[in-house]
Amino acid sequence: MFEIFWRFLILGLVSFGGPVAHIGYFQKTFVDELKWISQESYTKLVAFTQILPGPSSSQVGFAIGLKRGGVFGAILAFIGFTLPSFLLMYFAVTIGIFDSNSILFGVVTGLKLFAVVVVADAIITMYKNFCKTTLSIAIALLSALFLVLFSNITATIFALIFFAIVGIMFIKSEKTQEDVNPHKKINYIYLSLFIIIFILLGIFGVYSDIAKFINAFYSSGSLVFGGGHVVLPFLQEFLKEFISNDSFLVGYALAQSVPGPMFSFASYLGADILASSPFLGALIATITIFLPGFLLVLAFYDSWEYYSSKKYVFGAIAGINATVVGLLISAFISPVFTSAIFDFFDLFLVILGLVILRRYKIKILYLLGLFCLVGVVL
Repeated sequence: MFEIFWRFLILGLVSFGGPVAHIGYFQKTFVDELKWISQESYTKLVAFTQILPGPSSSQVGFAIGLKRGGVFGAILAFIGFTLPSFLLMYFAVTIGIFDSNSILFGVVTGLKLFAVVVVADAIITMYKNFCKTTLSIAIALLSALFLVLFSNITATIFALIFFAIVGIMFIKSEKTQEDVNPHKKINYIYLSLFIIIFILLGIFGVYSDIAKFINAFYSSGSLVFGGGHVVLPFLQEFLKEFISNDSFLVGYALAQSVPGPMFSFASYLGADILASSPFLGALIATITIFLPGFLLVLAFYDSWEYYSSKKYVFGAIAGINATVVGLLISAFISPVFTSAIFDFFDLFLVILGLVILRRYKIKILYLLGLFCLVGVVL
């Protein structure tokens, strides 16, 4: 259990680049290096989280913790991965940690370059695993082109659904190479809890400011597909009575500069809104924005493992996985590449890091430290 916590804590300290980049970090750490989860199970898991509302990369981490150590392992995975960004966003409100810290700025610069390396490595690895046929290659390239041209959540959902249908129609099922969990039903306890909380907060939010405050974060976490930047308009609409537009945008800008899940933006908002008890406000906001997505993972995880072995579901997963490669490519172009690469020297460092990582199989923590050092020196 402690290993689950500290492995995710390390990733929470260094995982820049947003949810798509986080999938690459998890792939490298838990599939390639630690072997906690097989490639087949991981690809199913990524496909699973793409169709659920909530913070997709955090749901992947939560599910890995669930597979490794049960519900308690899932909770530890969430705490470890989220704690660094939670504390950074909280301290950004209370002590202005980002105001004038050149060393921290240098480390962040190095880690953004490191994120480019990790995402590029994830694209290569996942392309090899997901794109083995002409059709899957075509799906990956077409979805990448489409998502570069139409970079919004509606386009992403459309691409996932469209190419899932293509997969069902044209990709034949194969026999899975590992044992599949016996048929298990949906866990209706967690599903009911998700629905009851959603309804009650909506009702009591009309009469109570604190319930309305909590409902803003719970509803945002319940309605957002893809997480990350998509949560911005939801939170802005729900919280317009509680926080000024300037403070909201400052917090959102800071959220781009911290590692870990973008949903930690809620930590900043909670601390700013409950100024008399900022830590409590940050804690409530963080828990309630992540909670609905995690309840849905708990509700459908076992049944998803079973149904994902069925032939039509297999075809849908294959289509979704190829689309995820396209999503990785589009996210690599923007915002990962465009937010980190500003000159030819930056590009040289990224190419060098990718060569070192893939050719010489250097441990990812060593490469991470090297990029941090480079960022501080430069």
